[in-house]
Amino acid sequence: METYSRTKSVWQRMNRQEREAAVQYCEGYKDFLDHCRTERLAVKRIMKEAEDRGFHLLSAHQPLKPGDRVCLNQKGKSAVLAVIGRKPLTEGLKIVGSHIDSPRLDLKANPVNEQDGIVYFRTHYYGGIKKYQWTCIPLALIGVVYTRDGKKTEINIGMDPSDPVFCISDLLIHMAQDQMKKTLADGITGEQLQAIAGIHSEDSQKPKEAVMALLKEKYGIEEEDFTSAELELVPADKSRDAGLDRSLILSYGQDDRVCSYANLTAILNAEPGEYTQVALLTDKEEIGSYGNTGMESSYFTTFVKELLIAAGSYGPAALEKTLAASEVLSADVNSCLDPMFPEVTEKDNSALLGYGICVTKFTGARGKSGSNDANAEYLSKIRGIFNEAGVPWQIGELGKVDQGGGGTIAFMMADWGCEVVDCGTAMLSMHAPMDLVSKADAYTTYLAYKAFFESR
Repeated sequence: METYSRTKSVWQRMNRQEREAAVQYCEGYKDFLDHCRTERLAVKRIMKEAEDRGFHLLSAHQPLKPGDRVCLNQKGKSAVLAVIGRKPLTEGLKIVGSHIDSPRLDLKANPVNEQDGIVYFRTHYYGGIKKYQWTCIPLALIGVVYTRDGKKTEINIGMDPSDPVFCISDLLIHMAQDQMKKTLADGITGEQLQAIAGIHSEDSQKPKEAVMALLKEKYGIEEEDFTSAELELVPADKSRDAGLDRSLILSYGQDDRVCSYANLTAILNAEPGEYTQVALLTDKEEIGSYGNTGMESSYFTTFVKELLIAAGSYGPAALEKTLAASEVLSADVNSCLDPMFPEVTEKDNSALLGYGICVTKFTGARGKSGSNDANAEYLSKIRGIFNEAGVPWQIGELGKVDQGGGGTIAFMMADWGCEVVDCGTAMLSMHAPMDLVSKADAYTTYLAYKAFFESR
């Protein structure tokens, strides 16, 4: 297959067998999207699939030898999978790093609020969103609550077709003269992102008391228990094929689960290689990678250190040598050319929808601020890997020089001395409640990561 083209889409370059494989792959991907709406659900699914394919927790699988499959579950919100290679770990790892968190609305610690007979859940948005997009759509409430006695209760309301859903109201057009004069950023404020939880009550109850009674009856939750909870409101609509030709997937959370599913599937299916293969599926990227499940913490480097110890390779500066010799694909999504908004992109340097996985030399903003800027030598190697494996790829950047910008986990891993380049799926409507991804691009993302893992 022709691997690089800006005139022929991936679908045009594929044969019938390749197209069927892409469609089949995307059916599994849509199932992942529908059942992994939060980072906790994603890790649960990841660890189950890893266990089914022979992965074991690192502490329970020592000493290590080539071909061994080990993993880490970081507090139920991040995961690392590794397949031990034939070369010593100190000669470097093949790492694909993606993230499993997505923009959403988190319930506040004291969320239940009654106003004029309507009970609301107060929220605080997580990640970069356009607030007005989150009104008037069905929302599901998913997460965990710890009760006063320490019992863990899992909540999942809204994803089953028989469940009720939640919704944030907007002002009717007939009375919105003043609202319509505001900017898009100010039309809906953060404090107005309150989801309706109910209005009914019986006898002398107030609506808030009735809602809390329902939560107590079904889940054993008291109002104070919200202070020890992680509850997320996410779009309740499941993933759907989009377009008459079913060429696209419309779904919540494709940033960055399109890359995370490809990462997971690639390490499960890749042939063990010369180098140790590592799939990193991390949390908190959307808010800067902070916290003990994000890339700014030490859990990943600690995992690598434990690998070295288990393999009998740990010694002076072994961790630093291993990371400095490692190669990384920062597996995160990018924007692509949107013909409805051509003014924000420079066409010849933007990714195109349906033209393959996108390689991005640098991200950042303005003068490449906050960016990892991959060197030519490493870009040449990645290009060679994809060309040799027949993986369709393209280049792309995140908007015009003074228009766009963004970041990934790439610069953090580059701090360790790794060779790193951003490499992920291009999409439309990134960070909206429902993103659009090409099936061909999703499939080539998997092919790219698999080829990278298996490369020398």
